[in-house]
Amino acid sequence: MKIIAMIPARYSATRFPGKLMKDLGGKPVILRTYEAALNSNLFDDVYIVTDSDIIFKTIENVGGKAIMSKKEYECGSDRIAEAVVDIDADIVINVQGDEPFIDEVSLSKLIDVFKKDPEKEIDLASLKVQITNKEDIENPNNVKVITDINNLAIYFSRSVIPFHRDQNIDVKYYKHKGVYAFRKQALIDFYHTPITPLEASEKIEAIRYQEIGKKIKMVETDVEAVGIDTPEDLEKAIKYLNKYEF
Repeated sequence: MKIIAMIPARYSATRFPGKLMKDLGGKPVILRTYEAALNSNLFDDVYIVTDSDIIFKTIENVGGKAIMSKKEYECGSDRIAEAVVDIDADIVINVQGDEPFIDEVSLSKLIDVFKKDPEKEIDLASLKVQITNKEDIENPNNVKVITDINNLAIYFSRSVIPFHRDQNIDVKYYKHKGVYAFRKQALIDFYHTPITPLEASEKIEAIRYQEIGKKIKMVETDVEAVGIDTPEDLEKAIKYLNKYEF
C-alpha cells in the first residue's frame, strides 16, 4: 500500500495573506511543514501542491517535490485530486500547509484505518476532537460532526449537532479537524462531481463525499494543532518552535 502526503498550499489567505511564506525560525512556514512531513517517515512521498510560483520555487530549491495547480480551487480536495491523477498511490493524506508541527500520532491512526480495512469499505478517514466550551460548540466556524456506533460520519454541520433537547442525557460534541486520508479513487470521484447542494449550503467539502455515497471513518484525537491563521498565531508558533529546538 503506497501512502503519500499532499500539502495544498495557496499563497493567498483572507486573514493572513502570504502566511505560508512567513519566516518561522529561519525557514518559511510551508518549508517547515514540508520537512516535518518528510521527517515523520509515515509517507512514501511528500508533495506540495500550490498556485504560487514563490512557494513552488521554495520547495524545488531544496530538492523537494512541488506541483503547480492548473486551475483555481476553493477546497483542498479538488486541488489535491487534480495533482494526484497521474501519481502512483493507494492512500493520499492531506497535510495542512499552515500546521508546521504535524501530529504524527493522529496521522498514524488515520493510516491504520486503511491497514485494518482489507475489504476496502472505508473511502476516507478524518479526525475529530471533543469540544466542551459553549462558545466553541455554537461557533459556526467550528464544523461539528456526528457519527454512528462504528465512528462512521453521519453528518457535518456548522450548526450545533446534535440538538440537546433532553437535558437529562449527556451529549458529547465533536469538532471536525480538516485532516483527511483518502483512497485515491474517492478523491477522483469527488473531483469529477460538481458541488452538491448540502455542501454548497454548509460550505463543508466533507459533505460532498457523503452526498456521493462515500464512507468516512472518524478518528478521535485530543491533540489541538498549532495552526497559523493570524500574525498572532505565527508568534505563538515561533515560541513553540523555540521551546523544542533550544
